Amino acid sequence: MAAILEVINPATEEVFTRLEQTSAEQIEHILAKARQAARQWRRAPLTERVAVTRRFLDAFTDQSEAIAAELTAQMGKPITQSRREIQTMRARAEYMAEVAADALADVVITDGPGEHKRITREPLGVVLDVAAWNYPLLIAVNVVVPAILAGNAVVLKHSSLTPLCGLRFEQAYRRAGLLPDGLMTAIVADRTHAEPLLRSPFVDAVFFTGSVEGGRSVYQTVSSRLIDVGLELGGKDPAYVRADADLATVVPHVADACFYNAGQSCCAVERIYVHGSIYHRFLESMVREVSGYHLGDPTDPQTYLGPLALAKTIRTMNRQIDEAVHRGAHVLCGGRATSVNGRGRYYEATIVADCTNDMGIMQEENFGPIVGVMPVQDDEQAVRLMNDSRYGLTASIWTRDVATGRKIAESVEAGTVFVNRADYLDPALAWVGIKESGKGCTLSHLGYQYLTRPKSYYARSL
Repeated sequence: MAAILEVINPATEEVFTRLEQTSAEQIEHILAKARQAARQWRRAPLTERVAVTRRFLDAFTDQSEAIAAELTAQMGKPITQSRREIQTMRARAEYMAEVAADALADVVITDGPGEHKRITREPLGVVLDVAAWNYPLLIAVNVVVPAILAGNAVVLKHSSLTPLCGLRFEQAYRRAGLLPDGLMTAIVADRTHAEPLLRSPFVDAVFFTGSVEGGRSVYQTVSSRLIDVGLELGGKDPAYVRADADLATVVPHVADACFYNAGQSCCAVERIYVHGSIYHRFLESMVREVSGYHLGDPTDPQTYLGPLALAKTIRTMNRQIDEAVHRGAHVLCGGRATSVNGRGRYYEATIVADCTNDMGIMQEENFGPIVGVMPVQDDEQAVRLMNDSRYGLTASIWTRDVATGRKIAESVEAGTVFVNRADYLDPALAWVGIKESGKGCTLSHLGYQYLTRPKSYYARSL
């Protein structure tokens, strides 16, 4: 009898759907077909790969409303944010298709009558993408679309919280037509049942998005095979609000960066450092801004804060608040789990002020609608505290003086540093993490380097 995966709607805490998990025998068959597809697809011209990508995106967005509703039911994202994720996914994929020709172009060193030297980019083969639930479409598209554009086959193992998103990718590629059988396949499996994927000799590269602990486990499992691994892991992303910041403009952006998607974002702002001269005004403005957020049924277009996908997030936030308050911090708003009509896993938008940098709320990822805030004396102290973290995904600096902001950014230890923006991913920029936020790179021209391997050619006349 096939194992069953139950998907729980966090807004109702009831079963949304039940799916049969892909068996070990089916996984072996899928990977074998993917290997055959990769050998065929690598010979397809880039123009054909781009055309397939366009058809895939049309097929996917033709089902936008159904996909958005499924996304909301699976992990609780408010419906307006689910619709926006589909739009952003398409734009991101289109950008990667636009830059593919330049990113994958041969590098010709010499090409004369007596000697020819060039470097090409060859596909890796079968790419396994283990995608997370919090931005289930965007996280998947970061790997799936550029991997196929680069000439690889892809097996997508989506989170057990959002398996329907993976199946939607496969269905849209099938509707795109004219593809080798097995080029893009989704697998339904929990962590235990997915273990054979990581050990399979048919897998040539693994891209994983998830927790630090999960990343370490994946890295250890595949290390004996010496294949490529990309890891996007945790974050504890800081924001620094300088003394010259225009609070009327800055506060709505910073608050949104903290609480969008109920804070369930790898690059959400989870800790804020504010210059002492504007500290209290900043806090007053933040509380006013957050008080206007509507917490409610995620199917309601007016809802900004939906439910939390994981019950353990509530325990983490409660523990961090208890420790912070015990040590002198103050909860300015929120701080409690709640429900909507007596159902669901919700948590109020929470601001904790007067923190110190050694508190758990300033050091440990919480992945929920809660942020710690503390005052700083100057830029130097702000940078030191921002860098005092085991994570390094993104960071942001908020200032009227953009030139100074850019200078400060050079000293901040993060894969991406923003000035006057946060919780944002531009596909033209390399998406990378340092420290325990991960390794490798997706998106941008550089992302293609991690989905291909260089091959050198040398020919001369005798």
